[in-house]
Amino acid sequence: MTVDRGAAGPGLIAPAAIAVAPNGGRRGKEDHPALPIGPQELARTAAACLEAGAAMIHAHVRDRDGGHLLDAHAYREATKAIRDAVGERLVIQITSEAVGRYQPAEQMAVVRATRPEAVSLALRELVPSPSHENAFAEFLWWLKSERIAPQMILYAPEEASALAAMQQRGLVPFDDIPVLYVLGRYTPGQVSRPADLLPFLAHERPRFAHWMVCAFGREETACVTAGALLGGHARVGFENNFALADGTTAKDNAALVAATKYALTACGVRTAQANDLRAAWSTQR
Repeated sequence: MTVDRGAAGPGLIAPAAIAVAPNGGRRGKEDHPALPIGPQELARTAAACLEAGAAMIHAHVRDRDGGHLLDAHAYREATKAIRDAVGERLVIQITSEAVGRYQPAEQMAVVRATRPEAVSLALRELVPSPSHENAFAEFLWWLKSERIAPQMILYAPEEASALAAMQQRGLVPFDDIPVLYVLGRYTPGQVSRPADLLPFLAHERPRFAHWMVCAFGREETACVTAGALLGGHARVGFENNFALADGTTAKDNAALVAATKYALTACGVRTAQANDLRAAWSTQR
């Protein structure tokens, strides 16, 4: 989910969008007291991250016990609270992540019921076998008809190739579907390094014009900055990381967004705004 990086003109680095993933589906207050759970906490986090430089929030909702939840009513509550706080100045992306609790049909059903502005979709969860391809293709066509922006989560370079193969077979109705490269997801200790991006960008792998990077651990800022310099966009936040580059714990999600914006600015990369993302999506529909 990115801005057209050619839009800046010859010799210039195009703006990069910063997305914040403030809570995820697995962590709680015991991990960090500033991790937002309910709608009002998400709204306050969204406002702080907007001021720090974010263009998008990737939001999870929880059940009464704090567990991961896919529920249209909960998503509508969270979306309203965030919109009340920031208006249209942030893209609101919900997750369809299973976290071991949901099956593909349930994941797609909650998106249909919620009708969000944007949604992230893990390819390996929604297409765990070829038998799921047709249902997923139908779902993508529905997203396109509803003008809902998808972002495909890719945990390994092989998944990028699988997605490209589905495109070639006509199963993906988007000209250049946005993707998220997840670095270091299955490495020991879930620690990412900037070099983890290279296999996704290898010559034999497909090229996606609209790509974003997220990473684990204290090199999160370095990873997403490397991605931005190579043409991608950045996702940071407590879903994957609590640490600043010096190893200290960030006081909140906004601190991670601010650190990323500072790094991008130091490298001559301007940060994109929510409407830049929306304009990019409009070219893909």
